[in-house]
Formats: sequence, C-alpha cells, structure tokens
Amino acid sequence: MHAPKNIGRPGARNGTDGPPTFVLGWATVGEAATQRNLVLILARAFAAQIATAVFLLDEEGTIIYYNESAERLTGRPFIEGAGMTAAEWMTQSRPRDDAGELIALENLPLGITMLKREPAHGVVTFTSQDGSPLRIENATFPLFAHTEDFVGTFAIVWPLEQDRP
Repeated sequence: MHAPKNIGRPGARNGTDGPPTFVLGWATVGEAATQRNLVLILARAFAAQIATAVFLLDEEGTIIYYNESAERLTGRPFIEGAGMTAAEWMTQSRPRDDAGELIALENLPLGITMLKREPAHGVVTFTSQDGSPLRIENATFPLFAHTEDFVGTFAIVWPLEQDRP
C-alpha cells in the first residue's frame, strides 16, 4: 500500500480540493473507527473457524467473543460469558501456577498482552465451570488497527494432553 500523495496538504484528498483531511497512519479520522472494527470482525471470523479454543477481548479487556471449542473447554456457553471483563472471568476461574498459588491477571499471558501490547505464552491451571481443575497452555497476541492503535487481544487456549476433555 502506498501513502496518499496528499498527506500534509490540507484541503486535498484523492486529487480533489475540499475540506481538510486529517490522516492517521494510512487512514483518515473517519476511516479509523471503521478499521478498528474491521480488525475485530476479521479476528472473530477467524476464531469461529478454528478448532482450538479462542477468546477475543476488546482493548478494555471485555470478552467480545469465544468460539465453540472455548465453550466446550470451559463448560460455559458464550451467551453466559459475553460482556464479562477479563478480571471478572479470572475471579471465577481462579488461575493458579504449578505450586497452586493464585496468579494475578497482570501476570497471566492475557494480562501481559493487554498491558504491554506484546505476545505472551504460559501454562496455567484454571477452575472449570464444574469446579474441576483444568491445566491449559495458552498463547495471546495483541491486535492492532495501526502500529500504535491497540484494539484487542486474541487468545488461543488448549488443554495439556492429560486434561483434554
């Protein structure tokens, strides 16, 4: 993709004279919100096609989607988990390390990705919906509409072999 020739020239857009156009990266101010939503829409469509459990959170840490594999893994239908914050979910699922100590959200791969805007990976034990422990491995990565425009987190989660449902 090439940068528009009119960057920095107020009043010109696509070779026409008109009201000033302000540019954010490769998008105008009006296009930025659309592109932010597009990233989440595409991530959701991708997650729906994956056989591995996937959770999608917005930039504020609210769960906006998880797929059928995630429903089976957690024992919780999406309709019950939609709209929960990561903090609410973690309070209910009580993430623990190998020694059984609770792990704060900011120290989980999901929290690291949300706070530092970088990929993270880890092994955690959660309490499933039925109260049984579930040891999982997960990889999380940030979603960006533009270089500095963080729009959410994509988390892929799978049970360790001995804990597969």
